[in-house]
Amino acid sequence: MPPALPAGGPPPIGGKRSHEIDYEIIGESIQMVEVELDPGETVIAEAGAMNYMEDGIAFETKMGDGSTPNEGLMGKLMAVGKRALTGESIFMTHFTNRGGGKKRVTFAAPYPGTVVPVDLSQQGGELLCQKDAFLCAAMGTQVGIAFNKKFGAGLFGGEGFILQRLQGDGMAFVHAGGTVVRKELKGEKLYVDTGCLVAFTKGINYDIQRAGNLKSMVFGGEGLFLATLQGHGSVWLQSMPFSRLAQRITGMYATGKGEGSVIGGLGNLFGD
Repeated sequence: MPPALPAGGPPPIGGKRSHEIDYEIIGESIQMVEVELDPGETVIAEAGAMNYMEDGIAFETKMGDGSTPNEGLMGKLMAVGKRALTGESIFMTHFTNRGGGKKRVTFAAPYPGTVVPVDLSQQGGELLCQKDAFLCAAMGTQVGIAFNKKFGAGLFGGEGFILQRLQGDGMAFVHAGGTVVRKELKGEKLYVDTGCLVAFTKGINYDIQRAGNLKSMVFGGEGLFLATLQGHGSVWLQSMPFSRLAQRITGMYATGKGEGSVIGGLGNLFGD
């Protein structure tokens, strides 16, 4: 369980401190996160991420993350408009413990992978992640977007051009495909396949670089461009991006290799 935030911790984002939630990661390779809420505590999540919840927890779908309740209608419309650019729903679900005693609610992403817990108070109050990585977070966390302003990243970055920005001082949970590796950079440079990048802290500079010479770019099979990460901070990487998994599955069925059996092969010969 994560320790409670100290009384003299970092100042709250937007004048509001995030709720202090407890959690447990369930599973090994296909994980869920079970969040424990005290009475009155709230966790926000992407629509459709909830698996199960205990009696006493009430949920409500709202426009935005609720971190700035006094921003007005135009402020909310601008915030959700930014979220729409990432392809995510403009609505988020708020789960609040309305009962007595501790209650639990569990979340998981729609594809196999790993849940990564991040204490934003220990990461400078901010985390940048891929647009589909955010899963859930303590109430008070701001969920916005960040544009990568560098020309190379904007033109060739693909998934990395528009990033999600999580700001706050509480727990946030992001989801990654396959195995997750955390790298601590101390000024050195790291080269990463653009789809394998999950998240990084604000001390990291992100850009796109050409992958080797022309021969390597055409025949290397690693893509035309690589993400470059340099600076001081943490980087989370995933072994199996969902886009790569989807391309492999689609390619197998497109070439008729999806059946994987003699019977399936005979079916192809005789037209099912």
